[in-house]
Amino acid sequence: MSSESTEVWTGWYRDRSGAEAIVITADGRHVATRIRGVEYTGESFAVLTAAGEGAAGRSGHALTGCVLEWDLPLPVLLDGAAQQATLACLLTLGERADLSLTLHYGGAAFEACVAGGDFEGALDLVRRQLPAGADFGRRLLQAA
Repeated sequence: MSSESTEVWTGWYRDRSGAEAIVITADGRHVATRIRGVEYTGESFAVLTAAGEGAAGRSGHALTGCVLEWDLPLPVLLDGAAQQATLACLLTLGERADLSLTLHYGGAAFEACVAGGDFEGALDLVRRQLPAGADFGRRLLQAA
């Protein structure tokens, strides 16, 4: 991943065995995280699979039976002025991927939940709830 276009977010991984802090990287085409020594990568959060030498026999296995949680700054533009906002993300990976996004902005929470882990679809649902004339102050990566 190119460091110029890579975003890094911190969050949490949880499963039956407990929880641990994680770092998520996204470069516009792929997302990746390391969990308990195993690198998981994919074109989206919903299809993260074990890859490489650290996979210890898990290479190619999908990440499932867990929850990923992370926050990221996402400014909102209203009438040309940027205002701070935070996007809280919760992804449940089981038989299917369920994604919940909550944008905390202007003292309100704008929420969207989608099956299948469609990040862009959920983000669009949040965008449509914003006040007239408001939009996100930057584009988030398509891969997420």
